[in-house]
Amino acid sequence: MNDFARQQAEFQRGILDGDDTVLAEILDSPREKREALFGVYRYAYGSRLVEAMRNDHELLHLYLGDEMFDEMGYAYVKARPSENPNLRWFSQGLPAFLRSTAPYTEHPELSDLAALEKALNDAFDAAEGKVVELSDMAGFAPEAWSGLKFRPHPSAARLDLATNASAIWLALKNEETPPDAVALEQPAHLLIWRQDVTPMFRELSPEEAMMWDEAANGIPFGVLCEMLATYDDPDSAAGRGAGYLHGWITAGLLTDVSVGS
Repeated sequence: MNDFARQQAEFQRGILDGDDTVLAEILDSPREKREALFGVYRYAYGSRLVEAMRNDHELLHLYLGDEMFDEMGYAYVKARPSENPNLRWFSQGLPAFLRSTAPYTEHPELSDLAALEKALNDAFDAAEGKVVELSDMAGFAPEAWSGLKFRPHPSAARLDLATNASAIWLALKNEETPPDAVALEQPAHLLIWRQDVTPMFRELSPEEAMMWDEAANGIPFGVLCEMLATYDDPDSAAGRGAGYLHGWITAGLLTDVSVGS
């Protein structure tokens, strides 16, 4: 390793790991010691990462306020140093961090809020994909419908929340006072996707969430309707399934429909 490369490596270790070896390469200034001079770079590195987290999690930042968000952000920076040159991916692990790290584990709405914002960000950045139209369904004969399989749009994803974080998110988005955080008796089943260029989400009933999850796994429509029959009136299962399918198509949630083998 040449001298310049060694200095670069020591500088990086000094920023990321707190290694002070690089201080031997730095001269004191007339006004400041080398520790203070290098500390500017250490602080700038962390503050830039926290700023990126604020951009990715605007409503979590609004919910926590500047001081608490920054405290959480620097804790995250210390626990999970950046491993990707693209700042877009730095906060991907924030929901898991909040879910597993004290004192944030005592407030599960924080990890849920972070997970919802992450999912919306991911939907915005997801790949483009063909959108199935209602007119496309006219090409399938009635006897073929039981074998139809569906492929979700690349932006579509499912998320289960243990708290009322989606209600908190909506209140913050609408510049309203958010409700008190509460744990739900049953998880809230959310479907997140991008419609045109706008990330969106809506809550699904347990029945529709089951149907979506199984459809995303390649289960054909006929079997899906049989599964719906176990949730409610068996005689109306096919109609309920068709209603859910209609909603998915009109929302632009599917990118392909095909007849399975």
